[in-house]
Amino acid sequence: MMRLFRVLMIVALGVTLVGCSKFKTYTGPAVTRVIINKSDRMLFLMNDEQVLESFRVGLGFAPVGHKAVEGDGRTPEGEYRIDRRNPNSEFYLSIGISYPNTEDVAYARERGQSPGGDIFIHGRPWKNRKGGQDWTAGCISVSNRQIEQIYAMVQNGTPITINP
Repeated sequence: MMRLFRVLMIVALGVTLVGCSKFKTYTGPAVTRVIINKSDRMLFLMNDEQVLESFRVGLGFAPVGHKAVEGDGRTPEGEYRIDRRNPNSEFYLSIGISYPNTEDVAYARERGQSPGGDIFIHGRPWKNRKGGQDWTAGCISVSNRQIEQIYAMVQNGTPITINP
């Protein structure tokens, strides 16, 4: 009887841990593009012309204008790709954006500066839970629950358009 109880407890613990995982699965239509409209603070996951999901976002602490140089607090604008994933991110989960591109690098170099980098779509860590809407250094933030869904749906190589 005690052995049966232990087996049932182990099974229950396993089911609980699987249900609490930050790694979700997605089996719906492919996300063919991510669109971010900075002025509306919205992110759209698209399958061709169909919106699959939409989310409110936070931006860099200086949200107006294209990211030009490291430390300016702006979120980039333009055409990029999702190029990496960080399952152990300081910001819960994160997916990388291919900023800077060659034009971004050239623009910053003309000014004798670095374009910066490490731009991600990510969650919101506990330490930033009470920050304002636009609190990042240039990244795009969503809730931790939302980044779980985005992380599952968006694959590396997916194009991303960031509009002003």
